[in-house]
Amino acid sequence: MEADFSITFSAFDACQVTDYTRIFDIQGSGATVAISGPVATRGVVVGDYEGASPALRGFFVQDISGDGDPSTSDGIFVFEGDNANRVSLGDVVFIKGSAGENQGQSQISSTKIYACGTDSVDLVDVEFPVPNNTFLEQYEGMLVRLPQTMYVTEHFQLGRFGQVVLSADARLQQPTNVAAPGADANALQAANNLNKIILDDASQAQNPDPILFARGGLPLSASNTLRGGDTATGIVGVLNYTWAGNSASGNAYRVRPINALNGYVNFEPANPRPAAPEDVSGTLEAGALNLLNYFNTFDGLPDTVNNCTNGVGGAATDCRGADTQAEFDRQWPKTVAAILGMNVDVLGIVEIENDGYGADSAIQHLVDQLNTAAGPGTYAFIDVDAATGQLNALGTDAIKVGLIYKPAMVTPVGVTAALNSVAFVNGGDSAPRTRPALAQTFQQNSNGARFTVVVNHFKSKGSACDVPDAGDGQGNCNLVRVNAAAELANWLASDPTLTSESDILILGDLNSYAMEDPITALKNAGYTNLLDLFLGPEAYSYVFDGQWGYLDHALATGSLWPQVTGISEFHINADEPSVLDYNTDFKTPNLQTVLYAPDMFRVSDHDPVIVGLDLQNSPYPSDLGFVNGSGWVPAPEGSYHADPAWSGKAQFAIDVKYHKDAVVPEGSFSLVLEKAGFEFFSSNVEWLTVSQDGKYAVFTGFGSANTIDGYRYIVWLHVDKPDYVRFQIWDGTQLVFDNGPLQRLSGNISIHQ
Repeated sequence: MEADFSITFSAFDACQVTDYTRIFDIQGSGATVAISGPVATRGVVVGDYEGASPALRGFFVQDISGDGDPSTSDGIFVFEGDNANRVSLGDVVFIKGSAGENQGQSQISSTKIYACGTDSVDLVDVEFPVPNNTFLEQYEGMLVRLPQTMYVTEHFQLGRFGQVVLSADARLQQPTNVAAPGADANALQAANNLNKIILDDASQAQNPDPILFARGGLPLSASNTLRGGDTATGIVGVLNYTWAGNSASGNAYRVRPINALNGYVNFEPANPRPAAPEDVSGTLEAGALNLLNYFNTFDGLPDTVNNCTNGVGGAATDCRGADTQAEFDRQWPKTVAAILGMNVDVLGIVEIENDGYGADSAIQHLVDQLNTAAGPGTYAFIDVDAATGQLNALGTDAIKVGLIYKPAMVTPVGVTAALNSVAFVNGGDSAPRTRPALAQTFQQNSNGARFTVVVNHFKSKGSACDVPDAGDGQGNCNLVRVNAAAELANWLASDPTLTSESDILILGDLNSYAMEDPITALKNAGYTNLLDLFLGPEAYSYVFDGQWGYLDHALATGSLWPQVTGISEFHINADEPSVLDYNTDFKTPNLQTVLYAPDMFRVSDHDPVIVGLDLQNSPYPSDLGFVNGSGWVPAPEGSYHADPAWSGKAQFAIDVKYHKDAVVPEGSFSLVLEKAGFEFFSSNVEWLTVSQDGKYAVFTGFGSANTIDGYRYIVWLHVDKPDYVRFQIWDGTQLVFDNGPLQRLSGNISIHQ
């Protein structure tokens, strides 16, 4: 009743009461209140969230002096449960009510509130990472400050719940992107879990309008974004443990700002939007983009029908992507803007509607829109069914991969090939999991040089396969992806395009992070991870659960790698809040307008990858090219697989060259690991490739390790102040040694073109 919340006093003067229970005694040191049921207490209002739902309908109070015990919280939430606005920040109040828990939050459900003047409390600094997962309980309900510079590491729920996830020092890295699966990755995951906190708005509303958190203390809009890696320093707010108003948000520790700008936080633009991709040089560019379901067939709203099919003539299935023509008319301009922004000559696409290649197909629609924007005939696509003579050559899933190219720059040659075998698609599972892969050799029109592009979309981690998640950080279906990688490597080795082309570029969404088994399998098959080579551990194209890594890959054969001039991840998607996409559902009419722009940002949840190429017409010059040198290279822990704990250095010697008119190089290579009992000596050199600028070289062959024959090696050299060297040695398919790439310690290397 209204009288229960009187702020005036009669014969009973609550402000003179001294026999009350202190807040820290109610809270105790555990996850739940130490005293439940009827209580009376007193404190100063440190967070005012009163008002009608979706407001919190209450406020936070904190003991003025506290008990000095770091294990107990001095603050608690007071739930009023009505629409009143009785208190203000700084008010001292005496409260009678019932203590308990709601959604994990300790609170007092109030029956009486008495005003007793004003006061203040000191801020408590909370720094990350915290020492353990219960550490923040001691600050529940208290006014805290985050003194560090905090980084936006996730904004997946920004549009739905008005919340972002922050981390200290930097964004959180996806463990298996930088650490070996198993103990190392799990240790990093545990560390990540202690280095993040949710920043939430003052409301329990879903799909709030406006969305408060963006740059400069202004609301989110298409022109005022909040990107991953943006920062905020000195955030002040109340720390509590609860949900954001719906079970989809989950119960978690969160800070609700109470400082300036009515709860807005002044985020700094530490990660600017790119105006264009980074320069990758080269005379030709190839790339890949996950389109996040580009469908030009719609089920409408409400979605009660299945208007799409699993391939041409297949069973009816749910349409993905845009629900209506109106949504699609917002989607395709953004997709076209992104592809034009990439401006590559060969583009692998992932997640396009699998509805054939006719005039009304999704891929024809996309290319038509590209040519309307760029000029007639600028882009073309590979009609895989016509080229292979197979109906649904790329499978009967709802989505498929594809290839788009610029006819003025390249010409398809050889045979268009689709890897759609049961062994590849099922990956050893009882049902189809991986989408068929597409391979096409292209010839550069300007010089006749050729390379083969392979577009892939491996099974995701989202749903389970027959073999359960191993708990090593690689998620569901890892074995399926490993088997797919092995099948892919074997298929490519069989020359599926019938061109005898050794320059092969694997592109697409492999749904595997850099250190996971499928990528290791491809590296063991002789492919180089170009993102690792050029960008290192900071590379990312995707964010999941606030952790950044890359599922979108570019891997090259040994003969192609020296012809790669650069690689870029075009950060137009993963950094941007998903609410800035084309969708109109769950958005007010105002948000449908202010959050949308027909630009290249947030086209998908994956960033595109771009590879620069300087293709050689012949990778095997008959009278030019030799490499020689000797010295020492570092061999870090884990480089020698027979003894992963060993680390030290290795001595190398190289003398490889082509004699005049020879088609096969001659020479020698040796590698001796200091104090490890491992010595390798080559028995032949199969081929040598040297870049035109004389900075890169790679050669491969066979040899013996500790006098045992049958070992294979690849040597990668980059001479450009400083020198980088990489030595890889295999016993069959098992990688024995891999040191890098790392800078050499001493000696010299000469590359001659």
